[in-house]
Amino acid sequence: MEPNYKRSITRGFWTLALGMFLGGLLTKLAETFMPDSAARAFLTGSVQASVGPFSADLVAVAITVGPISFFLNVLTIVGIAIVAVVVRWWM
Repeated sequence: MEPNYKRSITRGFWTLALGMFLGGLLTKLAETFMPDSAARAFLTGSVQASVGPFSADLVAVAITVGPISFFLNVLTIVGIAIVAVVVRWWM
């Protein structure tokens, strides 16, 4: 049962990552080609969440990562849904 669970998590991660990428692409296309209107404002308006920065200062190495920000809007959710349907159909 372990391999299926690991495969499911990996597939979910890649679905989410590719869906967010597709949603970002759809958002940029909507911002470029749609005229100023309420529909454009609704589709491209986003909510932002950020985490960080994280830092680890060891004796030999110091690493700082962040901040990591996520922007979520309607087209990002559409992109994730499209990728999820394609992954479910394909695999």
